[in-house]
This record gives sequence, structure tokens and C-alpha cells, in this order.
Amino acid sequence: MANANVLAKKQEVIDEIKSRINDSHGVVLFDYRGLTDSEAKELRRALRASGSDYKVYKNTLMSRAFNELKIDIDSDLIGPSALAYSTDQVAPIKVLTDFAKKHEAVIIKVGIIDNEITDKTKLASLATIPSRDGLLTMLAGGMIGIVKDLSICLDLYSKEKE
Repeated sequence: MANANVLAKKQEVIDEIKSRINDSHGVVLFDYRGLTDSEAKELRRALRASGSDYKVYKNTLMSRAFNELKIDIDSDLIGPSALAYSTDQVAPIKVLTDFAKKHEAVIIKVGIIDNEITDKTKLASLATIPSRDGLLTMLAGGMIGIVKDLSICLDLYSKEKE
């Protein structure tokens, strides 16, 4: 039987994984085998720039954490896996998708968006969504267009009534 200290340390790691998953709206599991040290640093910098991060855990500990959270992704925990997480739903997906285009070593396995398991195809479609700032800019542009058209109409109407 394992030492009580070892079991306590393992439980701490499991609790850490669970808290990262619970605190994050977007979680992505990916295979990182084949990345050099400089590429791994580049990926970490890109993730941090978007408000995300990643960490590598043992698959058995990740499996226990996911099972305790009632999330069944054991079939995707084959081979080494890293866990990317963020409070933004799509930030880690976008960064990993862009990074995977340049580095074939990165393979996205599965995602968990707002505690819902998301497969590769849905992750690919989410990666094409503009960022929150981009969406807000598009919304503001649309609203300005409506206000501009309204002001033109009101101006023409006032000139007609004169």
C-alpha cells in the first residue's frame, strides 16, 4: 500500500486539477509530444497573452479528477496529455488551433466548454469565432450604422417639413 504522504500529495494534485476545471470556462486537452523546449515556451507565452495557461499532469490523476467531477473523457486520456484552461471559453481553443497549424506535434484531443464535453469538430468551429473584443466592435459598428441612417432620415424629414 502506498505511503499516506504520497496519497495526500496525489490528492492535492487531483484537487488542483478539479479547481482549475471548475474555475475555467474553457478547458482543452491536447497532446504535446514532439514539442521542443523553445516551442513549449512559445506556446505558454501565446496562451498567457490570451489569458490562458496550460499544465501537464499524469493521466491517472487527471482521470480521477474528471471522474470526481462526473466528466467522462477517459477515452481521450490515452498518451501524454496537457491541460489548457482559461476563464474565456474560446481563448485556449484559438491559441492551440493556431499553434497546431504551425507545429504538427500539437494535437487537440477534446475540450470542455462550460462543463460540457466538446469534440474536435465543434472545437474547430469555435476557433473561427472572433474574439470578444472583435464581436463587440462588430456590434458597435452595426449600431452606429443604424443611428447614422436614422439621423439621415430625420434630417430629410425635417427638410421636407420646412
